[in-house]
Amino acid sequence: MKFIKTNIEGVVIVEPTVYEDERGYFFESYNRAEFEANGICNEFVQDNQSKSRYGVIRGLHCQLGEHAQAKLVRVLSGKVLDVAVDIRKGSATFGKYVAVELSAENKRQLFIPRGFLHGFSVLSDEAVFAYKCDNFYCKKAEFGIRYDDEEIGVDWKIPTDKVVVSPKDCMANKLKDIPLE
Repeated sequence: MKFIKTNIEGVVIVEPTVYEDERGYFFESYNRAEFEANGICNEFVQDNQSKSRYGVIRGLHCQLGEHAQAKLVRVLSGKVLDVAVDIRKGSATFGKYVAVELSAENKRQLFIPRGFLHGFSVLSDEAVFAYKCDNFYCKKAEFGIRYDDEEIGVDWKIPTDKVVVSPKDCMANKLKDIPLE
């Protein structure tokens, strides 16, 4: 596995070593020893999966406080633009984001530490998205920022007239509304 640091401390792209032959391919998507050797020591406790169609934007979401989650995300089919926004109190990169294309074809994963908003847009006809979390979901700790918050300025690579967002995400907060204890 190859661990690639991004321009925001703690967010890491993981490229697996893929073994291909006439039968297909094989790769390790997670190996605790390799992750720990590269500074990712989280114990994952929950796996989630979603399926979405082209134009869907899910996010930007996180859980706050003691329920914060680190995530290891990947795409099982299709292609997405995956986004992690730094909301760590006092961080030099607060409000900045990393955007990485993840696909079934490139097999890349993104590790997102606690203290980040997360979201993705679907760039293919449909995508199946899977992720591991190091903390259990807690509804009362849920927090969201609008996907189109101009202060963050994410280019989701979807034309405005093709964007599909949940009503809940349309009513989300702005970056300036984050409760920084």
